Amino acid sequence: MTTKMKNQLLTLSLVLLVVVFAGVSAWLDHKVEPVAARLDLPIYSVELPEGKKQIALTFDAAWGNEDTETLIDILDRYGVKATFFVIGQWAEKYPESVRALHDAGHDVMNHSYDHRHYTGLSSAEMVQDVHRASEAIRGITGIKPNLFRPPYGDYNAAVVEAMHSAGYYTIQWDVDSLDWKDLSAAEITRRVLDGAKNGSIVLFHNAALHTPEALPAIIEGLQSQGYELVGVADMIYKNQYTMDHTGRQHPLAEG
Repeated sequence: MTTKMKNQLLTLSLVLLVVVFAGVSAWLDHKVEPVAARLDLPIYSVELPEGKKQIALTFDAAWGNEDTETLIDILDRYGVKATFFVIGQWAEKYPESVRALHDAGHDVMNHSYDHRHYTGLSSAEMVQDVHRASEAIRGITGIKPNLFRPPYGDYNAAVVEAMHSAGYYTIQWDVDSLDWKDLSAAEITRRVLDGAKNGSIVLFHNAALHTPEALPAIIEGLQSQGYELVGVADMIYKNQYTMDHTGRQHPLAEG
C-alpha cells in the first residue's frame, strides 16, 4: 500500500470518527430534550418531589367580570397565589381587572384572543392568535405569558406542538370544579376536595355563580391537608422532565 493510499485511509477514518461522534452527541442531546417524550399532550398535573405538597388553583376568564375583585380578596385573605387564564378580548375590555390580578401577585396567562376552537385553526392561525392575546396582556402587566390554556379545553397534537414552537406550555387540569354548571357551593367544594391530590391543577371560572362562596372552604380544606397553593408556573417543570400518557409531568431521574 502506497503512502498516498495510507493517508487517504487515515483521512477517511478520521471523517468517520467525527460523523459517529456527532451522531452520538445528537442522540444524547435528544435523550434529554425536556418535552420530547410527549409533545402531543398538555400538562394536566405534576409529580412533585418527596416532601413537597402543592396544588395550583386556576381560573378561566373569558366573558363576565362580576366576581374578579371578590376572588382577589378571598385569595389575598388566605395568602394564596393563583393563575388566571384570560382571553385577549377580556383583557382589553377589563384592563383594570387584569392590572389588579397582576398587582395582587397572581399569574395572568393566555387563554387565546377570542376563545375560538384551536383544533379548527391552522398552526399559523393559532400562533397569530396566541401572540395577539399575549400582546394584549403584556400591554397591561408588562409581562408576556408563557402558559396557554386552549379554549374549551379543546386540543390535539397540532395545538400542543404549535404552542410549544411559539414558546408556550399548554396547561389543562386534572380536577374540574364544574362551577360553570352552576353547581352549589357545597357540590363544588366536595368535587375539588375529593379529587385534588399532590400536584393537581384545579379548574375554576372567574364568573361562575357559586365559586366565590365555595372558595374559602376549598382553600381551608386543602391548606389543612398541608398543601401550599401556588401558581401553575411555580409548580410545573420547565425542563428536564417527561410526561406520561395522562399528561402528568415527571422529573427526569438524575444520572
